[in-house]
Amino acid sequence: MAKIKDRKGIILAGGTGSRLSPLTKAVSKQLMPIYDKPMIYYPLSTLLIAGIKEILIICSPFYLKSYQNLLGDGSQWGVNIKYKCQQSPDGIAQAFILGEEFLKGSPVCLILGDNLFYGDNLSLKLKEANQDRNNGTLFAYQVNDPSRYGIVEFNSEFNVLNIQEKPTNPSSNYAITGIYFYENSVVSIAKNLKPSKRGELEITDINNVLLSENNLKVKLLKRGMAWLDTGTIDSLHDAGTFIKTIETRQGLKIGCPEEIAFKLKYIGKKELKKIADNYSSSEYGKYLLKLIKNY
Repeated sequence: MAKIKDRKGIILAGGTGSRLSPLTKAVSKQLMPIYDKPMIYYPLSTLLIAGIKEILIICSPFYLKSYQNLLGDGSQWGVNIKYKCQQSPDGIAQAFILGEEFLKGSPVCLILGDNLFYGDNLSLKLKEANQDRNNGTLFAYQVNDPSRYGIVEFNSEFNVLNIQEKPTNPSSNYAITGIYFYENSVVSIAKNLKPSKRGELEITDINNVLLSENNLKVKLLKRGMAWLDTGTIDSLHDAGTFIKTIETRQGLKIGCPEEIAFKLKYIGKKELKKIADNYSSSEYGKYLLKLIKNY
């Protein structure tokens, strides 16, 4: 009996970040700070929480060295990080084509590099999605401005009726969030997609193929859960304010890969101490040292 392959993760950190210009003229959007951490720490932490340890970062060639300098090979967190350059941003679904060699037939979790997730039951929901090998899993979240997103329409029993990409007249207020759990068949689906009118390979087209095959679940992120994307100046500011408010109030960090890796036993006190010493003059380093003392 063939061994079931572990799911691998992809963080899509490409694109030009044009809506954040001129901030993104010299810095990749996903390297910009969300309060006290680089933006990419948050989706990276989400993958770690889900139990994913092999991760591919897809980024622009211009910023490749910066990502490598920041994240390295992931060994400091007990994980394995690889890199792939995206020569031109041709749609979210392109990530599966670029990541085919990395995946080597494994199931995948794709997360957008500018998406932040937070909530008490987040770990459970992510692990359930990771362990489901019969269906793809998406998460929907109620928003005020649905025309900015891929939108899912449910019937009265919350079964999925359809998914539309940035509709002019949205049929619901439930947006598909930027994390997608799929089986490896998504690679061949992506390869057979035709570019949309926007000239992109749309993730919504993949979702509709899986939906037509009855191989897709959409779960709700309800009250008490937070989903933030940071594609605009206002949303970037709001995300930083949100993180600051919670961290200041609780004294606990959100999106801290060192803490997650330590609690999951990917690394021990020795490895955590080494990282903390490198950040010894910052509040971040002091927080990591406090973790060592408390566990």
